[in-house]
Amino acid sequence: MFFPDRIKSIEPNDKVLEIGPGATPFSRSDVFLELKYETEEERIAQSGHVGILETDKQVVYYDGGKFPFKDNEFDYVICSHVLEHVDDVDVFLSEIQRIANKGYLEFPTIYYDYIYNFPEHKMFLLENDGVINWMTKEESGLNKFSPVHKFFYRTCELKYYDAINDFKNYFFQGFEWFDKIKSRHVNKIESLTYHMDAVKLQEKKTKEISVEKMYPYISFKKFLKYKLKKFF
Repeated sequence: MFFPDRIKSIEPNDKVLEIGPGATPFSRSDVFLELKYETEEERIAQSGHVGILETDKQVVYYDGGKFPFKDNEFDYVICSHVLEHVDDVDVFLSEIQRIANKGYLEFPTIYYDYIYNFPEHKMFLLENDGVINWMTKEESGLNKFSPVHKFFYRTCELKYYDAINDFKNYFFQGFEWFDKIKSRHVNKIESLTYHMDAVKLQEKKTKEISVEKMYPYISFKKFLKYKLKKFF
């Protein structure tokens, strides 16, 4: 979870369910819902390769489909980095709304998966004007570029996280919802991207790099001579 500070509406007596917590559950969660997997390796992969959940709290396992809970059994549901793994976003969200009337959703956007293309992720998602737009990765045709993605996927495995940290607010969305979650299956990539007016990036401040380091294979004297000739 990248934005835990956005969870603000849990009351002291609220019963909180967290869906797919992986190995890093939210501290206020009371019950966990986990999908049954055939192997431990698959469970670790589906949770982002961060390990296995260790907890003394109740963990409920299910086979998918309808959640094994009564209507309105919970006051708040946390669903962080799960929605991109499901087979049908609309069906999954309807189950969340059946068991609670408020909660928190967090998921990666197409910008994140366009670069890394995690094989466990099935969906592209973007919330816009109160509606979660979604498209299956298969529909997008992105997998044609899997040989390219393997390079970036490997950089992530090796913990090259600078790009993720720099663009966190665009690579991921996280927000609370109340009463109703609107979602829509779309067929255009444009429905999954930010309008450029909404992108508020600032020029990144970097340390000055010496000419020798920037151009290690160019003679500094020749470079200086070129600059002097060009401007004087």
